[in-house]
Amino acid sequence: MKRNEIMEKIKAGFPGADAEPRFSNQIHAAVPAAQITGFITYLKQMDFKHLVNITCVDWIEENQFEVVYNVWSYEHHIHITVKSVIDRTKPELQSISSLWPAAQVYEQEIHEMFGVVFLGNPDLGPLFLHNWLDLPPLRKDFNAEEYSGAAYGFVETDTAEATCIVPMEEN
Repeated sequence: MKRNEIMEKIKAGFPGADAEPRFSNQIHAAVPAAQITGFITYLKQMDFKHLVNITCVDWIEENQFEVVYNVWSYEHHIHITVKSVIDRTKPELQSISSLWPAAQVYEQEIHEMFGVVFLGNPDLGPLFLHNWLDLPPLRKDFNAEEYSGAAYGFVETDTAEATCIVPMEEN
């Protein structure tokens, strides 16, 4: 199937979705959050068998998170970027870990770093931030300097003296 045929199938199968060409072998799709599981299932049935990754973007001024899925078809040699926007104040999205077991750890990391809850994911426990009690650290409203100061104390330095050159040991 060619890129334009895939875009037409997407538009016909999901009227709420938008699909646009990017490069010769890429499609950009925007899908309402309520349709994400059905949409990803639909892509998988069209031979998009490889989940490349899932990531998240914090649009703090719009009060939204954008969850981004990248999938690839070895059959069609097409890459699709799927974006779905969710409310930042109650960031929830249906998990796709039942479709792709690899999605579980991507969703777990996004939950830990942004606070997005993936409904149906079997393990959203911490990967890196055990005993973390602050905002998720990749949210734009997380203040890293304030957190570091509270956790480790502030260090006053003169920027001219802040550079430290340590000689390498000779072997």
